[in-house]
Amino acid sequence: MSNEMMKIPQATAKRLPLYYRFLQNLYASGKQRVSSAELSEAVKVDSATIRRDFSYFGALGKKGYGYNVGYLLTFFRRTLDQDELTKVALIGVGNLGTAFLNYNFLKNNNTKIECAFDVDPKKIGTSIGNVPVYSMDDLERYLVEDEIPVAILTVPAPVAQMITDRLVKTNVKGILNFTPARLNVPSSIRVHHIDLAVELQSLVYFLKHYPMDIEPEE
Repeated sequence: MSNEMMKIPQATAKRLPLYYRFLQNLYASGKQRVSSAELSEAVKVDSATIRRDFSYFGALGKKGYGYNVGYLLTFFRRTLDQDELTKVALIGVGNLGTAFLNYNFLKNNNTKIECAFDVDPKKIGTSIGNVPVYSMDDLERYLVEDEIPVAILTVPAPVAQMITDRLVKTNVKGILNFTPARLNVPSSIRVHHIDLAVELQSLVYFLKHYPMDIEPEE
């Protein structure tokens, strides 16, 4: 991502891809301008938050006019580095990993799973969703040769740290971790943990303990 992304709050940075996706849809439909209220209704983020998020990037809109869709789309494409392809490796071709390979972020122009790795001889040497599956023995070689900076981890939790230790020795700078394991990495590598079981438990908790008209704070 661009240097601009480094100067804004992380919560704002996480919302930018959401805004970008909606703006793509607006542009494709021929809409030329949009208000913060319309954006709010579409992405389910309150108008004040949207205006604050956009304010970090200067004057993106005009009071009484709203935002120019084409201008915003171009701005966020540049900010999110949408014109530059980021190669991704997937490690662990189980049920979840296979789903990722078949999906392969087709709606995102800037990310693509280039290769996958597994220990199952029946999967090694095949292709899933046009993505080749290689042996875990070749992990470091392929990641270094293809200069892959991002890895998705969908392996059993007991082996997650061991595989992460191997990733540290490659070009990988970011890991999307779908295992329950909390990974130890050097400060040069960023990890985003996505524990589906924890998220589900959190959802059930809020359903039981918070009124539906009150949103929990971030």
